[in-house]
Amino acid sequence: MSGRRQSSRRWVDRQRRDVYVRQAHEKGYRSRAVFKLIELDRRNCLFRTGQCVVDLGAAPGGWSQYAAERVGGAGMVVAVDLTPMDPIPGVEMVEVDITQTGSGELIRRGLRDRKVDLVISDMAPRMSGVVSRDQALALELAEAALGVAASLLAHGGTLLVKVFEGETTPAFRQQVRERFERHVSRKPTASRSESRERYVIATNPLTGASNGSEL
Repeated sequence: MSGRRQSSRRWVDRQRRDVYVRQAHEKGYRSRAVFKLIELDRRNCLFRTGQCVVDLGAAPGGWSQYAAERVGGAGMVVAVDLTPMDPIPGVEMVEVDITQTGSGELIRRGLRDRKVDLVISDMAPRMSGVVSRDQALALELAEAALGVAASLLAHGGTLLVKVFEGETTPAFRQQVRERFERHVSRKPTASRSESRERYVIATNPLTGASNGSEL
């Protein structure tokens, strides 16, 4: 059996054993990642009824599903991704690459003049196995999410963004400190033990803080 087929078999076996994969299927969620968001919400009270939420890198849509449930009919969820995604009740779709200039204006159109209370991002690059390259790509996505949040969030708003621990992480956290009043780092139980992912939760954008780029 080739190395690629062995790797594929291991992935399938792991998915079958994964309790979060099974629970996501049973509850109708599109990905196991939703349980990371559920835990982070319970620990940090991220969602409230009536909020306006922007979900960056939303596909396949598990986080948007949960966000729509939590904000209710009076709230609004805008799911942003560069690839098409199957519709979700109560969720607006915006197809755009947030690393590209002008993406912020397209997102604003989808918001229909609503002020944004929460920006969430579970974005991750396609991992190549080359640590330096993967770190650089992950940092680019985290910085893009930070730029969107700094541009769109209302006073008192919150950013939840995935990062990967490594050489670039301290510099990113410094950027967060420069733009938000408070921040914490979490690793939910649903994150795989071998994963270097962490979630930074930053609250209350600082008045006058530069977003670092024109979105």
